Amino acid sequence: MVLESLNPMHYNITSLVPDTMPVATVPILILMCFLFLIWNHEETSSIPGPGYCMGIGPLLSHGRFLWMGVGKACNYYNKTYGEFVRVWISGEETFIISK
Repeated sequence: MVLESLNPMHYNITSLVPDTMPVATVPILILMCFLFLIWNHEETSSIPGPGYCMGIGPLLSHGRFLWMGVGKACNYYNKTYGEFVRVWISGEETFIISK
């Protein structure tokens, strides 16, 4: 009898999870989505440049500077965004001004 009560196959796992569990997860998922949207929201800058997008923009712009070099990356951003561009180098906001 003791061995039978310790056998995990003896219990039905679905009976351990209450029926209200899926109903309770919907508000939690909605709250998490709302918090994710708030976290992603940023003030749009009047200075053109790549977007922040959860920190992916700074990683991409820094990677472009490492991969292409400063001169070619500056030329790329100037052709793409214009004479005054905001980028991130080593996690710091950097402005490229050229004509």
